This record gives sequence, structure tokens and C-alpha cells, in this order.
Amino acid sequence: MNVKGMTTVLAMLFYAIIVQGFPMFKGGRCLCRDHGVKAVKVKDVEQASVIYPSNNCNKIEVIITLKAHKGKRCLNPRSKQGKIIIKRAEKIHFLNSQNV
Repeated sequence: MNVKGMTTVLAMLFYAIIVQGFPMFKGGRCLCRDHGVKAVKVKDVEQASVIYPSNNCNKIEVIITLKAHKGKRCLNPRSKQGKIIIKRAEKIHFLNSQNV
């Protein structure tokens, strides 16, 4: 292999290593695209899930599953209802970890 070919191969390898180190998504791959709604009707809630920051997403997300197949909604974790749900989830997690 000549010097020009070797240089090209090394440049491509170097480029591949550099590009692989860049994050693909600046904010991560969060489920909620925006801040979410401030509140939902309690009677419409079937399930609430709290997703904590991870490698995929760097923010807390509160996902509300609605009854009667109305879909899912993102709840703003800074809203009053969002804070209540997060507190309850932490309390349940604490109680479950004490029983183990």
C-alpha cells in the first residue's frame, strides 16, 4: 500500500473515532418532547410513571396513562400535580426498598 492510501485509511479511522464520540442527540432521547401539561383530571388517570434522568434523557419525566384508551400525556414535573406524583412515587419506592 502506498503512502497516499495509508494516509486515507488512517484519516477515515480517525474520523470514525471522533464522530463516534459525539452525542447524537443534545438533550437525549426523552419521551416528552416539551414541558408537558400542567394537570390532568384525576378521574381520567389509569397509571402514572416517573422516569428519572439516565443516559438516554437528562431530565425527570412524568408519564400519565389515561383510561379508556385515550393515550398517554406528559405531565410537567414542576407543576403542582407533577410534584405530588413524584413525591408519592419516591415514597412507594422507599417503602418497597424497606420491605426487601
